[in-house]
Amino acid sequence: MAGLPIRQDYSPSELRSRAAHEKDCRAALRLLAIANALEGMTRAEAARLAGMERQALHDAIQRFNTEGPDGLHDRPRSGRPEQLTPGQQAALKAHILRGPQPERDGVSAWRLVDLCAYVEQTYSVSYSQWGLSSLLKRLGLSRQKTRPSHPKGNPAAQAAFKKPAPVKAARHRDEAP
Repeated sequence: MAGLPIRQDYSPSELRSRAAHEKDCRAALRLLAIANALEGMTRAEAARLAGMERQALHDAIQRFNTEGPDGLHDRPRSGRPEQLTPGQQAALKAHILRGPQPERDGVSAWRLVDLCAYVEQTYSVSYSQWGLSSLLKRLGLSRQKTRPSHPKGNPAAQAAFKKPAPVKAARHRDEAP
């Protein structure tokens, strides 16, 4: 039984050159497997050398025949839909940026545990700490905490207590260092 014919408008050396400059590793491996098959290797051997199954090579050849080398890239997947709507995500981000109030929230800095409880209480959506951390990263928030300040601290007294920065005397050009 003959294998699926491969289009002949690209030589194996052209495919190998494209694979060498390809940023997508999976597409590069598909290009190499097709180049091996074009050079006369059996499909099973060409697939094995590229680290794929024979059926995966067959699928890659079909895509190559219809779309060319650009068709060998992975297609985007829809993925799981977000649990919070964009409006709810914006409200959560605003809530986080406002920061906690120790009297109301009982904490001086947000922790993932506190935010998971807040999201579940407010939006009736359960997130794991890892899942909420991923959501916060997508929202452009990082896990950095601000330096804590005492609620009864006086900024003027703290500024007066700090030592002034040392002032270096200017040297003349004639002086040796």
